[in-house]
Amino acid sequence: MSSPEEQAFRLLTEYSNGFMVSQVLFAACELGVFDLLAEAPEPLGAAAVAARLGTSSHGTELLLDTCVSLKLLQVETKTGKALYQNTELSSTYLVRASPKCQGNMLRYLARTTYLCWGHLTQAVRDGRNQYLEAFGVPSDQLFSAIYRSEDERLLFMRGLQDVWSVSGRPVLGAFDLSPFPLICDVGGDFFKDPLPEADLYLLARVLHDWTDERCSRLLARIHRACKPGGGVLVVESLLAADGRGPLTAQLYSLNMLVQTEGRERTPAQYRALLAAAGFRHVQCRRTGGLYDAILATR
Repeated sequence: MSSPEEQAFRLLTEYSNGFMVSQVLFAACELGVFDLLAEAPEPLGAAAVAARLGTSSHGTELLLDTCVSLKLLQVETKTGKALYQNTELSSTYLVRASPKCQGNMLRYLARTTYLCWGHLTQAVRDGRNQYLEAFGVPSDQLFSAIYRSEDERLLFMRGLQDVWSVSGRPVLGAFDLSPFPLICDVGGDFFKDPLPEADLYLLARVLHDWTDERCSRLLARIHRACKPGGGVLVVESLLAADGRGPLTAQLYSLNMLVQTEGRERTPAQYRALLAAAGFRHVQCRRTGGLYDAILATR
């Protein structure tokens, strides 16, 4: 049995190597490893994978074996030869043909988010997003202070659709929405554009991008547009009451620091924003998934 000191060092090593794990996943997706194995009629050896991908034999074998350790691939040995195939995890979430594929979001994370996170220390010092440091692009030249280009915006939107294909059902099932026959998913330039008439306005992963002041402005606009009995459904990752956990929500909050001007919030903080905008009946529900739900009515 290892000592407490050894266990602590092992945990520290796991944390410090976390970026390597992300890069293995990103590289395997970018190279098309999981799609190749999904299309192959039988498990493939490292040499065959390398030949079809146009990659080095040595690098491919190292990548495949690491994916096995990460449970992204499984391997069997026949006549001394290692043969690789997808696990259920990769077949479900990493193969492009799967309806639950998360490939677009992973590509966005690899090409944009990962590079911004390389400047987390500076983001903590400055308290602002890191597009200038990561890409040389001033934040006031970005679409909504998030996107460098139209292609990046489209990739991000497709990535959100990927995530919604897995996480949407628990969120929409958190409340009985039958009293709201007409639902408007709010997007576009919602600070200026007229809001269409609806019984319920959906703000899915919107408020966490913005400061309290901008959130208050948007919520006030929605409140004015609401019919009596109408409301807003906010979809976000809720922090614990003290702001310390769950870890995923805390990481998302730091991500808002390095990429936007916002943060994740506690239920009490959302209640305060909604109450200040005029909403009087606010319910918060944790779904057990990535995103939680807040229903507020007037």
